Amino acid sequence: MSIENFLNEPYQRHNRRRQEHLASLRLPLSGKRVLEFGAGIGDHTSFFLDRGCTVTVTDAREENVRHIRARFPDVDARIVDVEVGLPPDLERHDVVYAYGLLYHLGDPASALVRMASVASEMLLLETCVSFGNGENVNATKEDMRNPTQAVHGLGCRPTRAWVFHALARQFEHVYLPLTQPWHEEFPVKWDGPPPVNGTGLYRSVYIASRHSMTNDRLIDRLVDVQIRE
Repeated sequence: MSIENFLNEPYQRHNRRRQEHLASLRLPLSGKRVLEFGAGIGDHTSFFLDRGCTVTVTDAREENVRHIRARFPDVDARIVDVEVGLPPDLERHDVVYAYGLLYHLGDPASALVRMASVASEMLLLETCVSFGNGENVNATKEDMRNPTQAVHGLGCRPTRAWVFHALARQFEHVYLPLTQPWHEEFPVKWDGPPPVNGTGLYRSVYIASRHSMTNDRLIDRLVDVQIRE
């Protein structure tokens, strides 16, 4: 197993566009205690470190965690498989961050319950989704030999409605950004057929919160049209 899958330019470009977008949402993230799930080799960790956050970084693969520890020797990096369960000593954090994880899970509902249980303020979630108005999980096989894919070989492509309402069962407030990242895998129109984008992957971002948030970049319902800016 190699980390080369994380290092190619399309993968890194995708990371940059997601982090740009997250910064544009102007969420209260500075100085928070952050728990990353499914961190891969830690490509998003510095986003929070640069904002003065205390970060606990986790991934289900031991090799990925070794790379995280090498990159960030002062960060608490742990092997955690959110599909199996959480360590009993894993404390609640202000912010739980799960970008690019949910669609690599065969049982996303149970994983969301676990992630919500350790989020005291908010959960930031980005995932591949399927077009459609129903609440469907849409299981799919993935190559477990690829360190960027499902560790147990089964993932999912849930609809946006499924994700939104699954989060609403765990959090008092769920928001959708009015904007999408500047990347072709993030559609801005959801009321028609899926656009042709070269990968066949379509992504969406969610913010689940324990408290009501006043933020003109967020909306508290699913909308069929988003923008880029």
